[in-house]
Amino acid sequence: MTARRARTITPLSLTSGAVLTGHAGDLDDYAKALAGTCSAVAAPAEDTVYRQAGAGAVAALTGFTPSAWARDHLPRAPRLRERLAAVSARGTLPAVTAACVAAAAVHDAALSDEDLGECALIVAGGNLAPRHQAEAVVRFADQGHVAPSYALTHMDVDIVGTVSQVTGAVGEGWVLGASAASGAVAVQQAARLVASGEAARCLVVAPATEHSAVELAALRQAGALTATVPHRDPRTLCRPFDRTRSGFVPGQGAAAVLIEPVEDAARRGRDPLALLLGHGQALDGRRAADPTPEGQTTALRRALDRAGIDARDVDYVNAHATGTHIGDEIEGHSLAAVFGARPLVNATKALTGHCFGTSGLLELIATAIQLRDGFCHGNPHLTRPCTDGLTFAPRDTVQADLAVAVSSSYAFCGISCSLVLGRAGTGKEDPTW
Repeated sequence: MTARRARTITPLSLTSGAVLTGHAGDLDDYAKALAGTCSAVAAPAEDTVYRQAGAGAVAALTGFTPSAWARDHLPRAPRLRERLAAVSARGTLPAVTAACVAAAAVHDAALSDEDLGECALIVAGGNLAPRHQAEAVVRFADQGHVAPSYALTHMDVDIVGTVSQVTGAVGEGWVLGASAASGAVAVQQAARLVASGEAARCLVVAPATEHSAVELAALRQAGALTATVPHRDPRTLCRPFDRTRSGFVPGQGAAAVLIEPVEDAARRGRDPLALLLGHGQALDGRRAADPTPEGQTTALRRALDRAGIDARDVDYVNAHATGTHIGDEIEGHSLAAVFGARPLVNATKALTGHCFGTSGLLELIATAIQLRDGFCHGNPHLTRPCTDGLTFAPRDTVQADLAVAVSSSYAFCGISCSLVLGRAGTGKEDPTW
């Protein structure tokens, strides 16, 4: 191990996490899916916006209902279940999924009413309910009528109010939009709030995005979203870093994490999932769909510098890797330039699809689970890597002693964000990395 550099930020506790994907209703489900390299990707069902837009595959929240989810995942939290029921009747899919994962994260963190009174809230994402908006426009054009509740439900801030009502978090709060990097950037902002003392703790929530066929069709026509590929099983279409990749597979998912000082988690008897050691962000300085390696490498190096971590000490990288032609190639070169061949590299989107603004949070939680449980999930459809010089995880899960990891997220219009995690100790304030 190389000599450590001076940190510029204090490690923070990633105390609790919650997820909702096409194959996981809670953290235990998610850990099992990751450990088994199990994918939620499948052919789109008939009469869905995904089929209408020409998507070749999707990882959808098929069969999700908030009442059933609450019964299964909050059995000992009657007050949270009651609050979820109250907001579910007229809530949009983004609002309801955000409320579910937020409730689970708050419950798991064992926050008191006093703790929640000092808990800030950041909702990660933007343009979260375009399908809801499109359907309202069509109804208004056909019937000349719109529901009064649309005055709130068309706005992303409705999700802030919904989550606050369900969880009781009443510190400062807002919506943070950074496209596909929203989850990662929101965690960075949460860390700044807590480290500066502006907030005692911060709940970061990323809702499921509800696209209409219009956005999905535009992404497909732009070459970003994969269409049907002749003679290929739709379940294998999500192929990050593979030479045969054909675009990203859309996914639906929600996630939440609680960021706070390590000592506060210890006071409540909670061991962190992982420690947030550093964060870094950079812009490309241009409006474009394809990123630049300079922006990505700058964000990576800023995160490592703030963590006081040498790139040679990183054991594992959870890549943004969406499966697009240009994006994966550029990211591969960026990772090789910063890390060389040492760390294991995988792409969680191969299992969840691209969940847009939620992706960064889902992947951060996946990174924390792999650090905690000592494995690296596989790259199930990676057979011919598009980039040389990297050590990709094999197709199946491997056991691995991981102490330091990086999770990166990149977005349209040149937004790059990287987060550094360290494996947490067993009830101690210092990490074991």
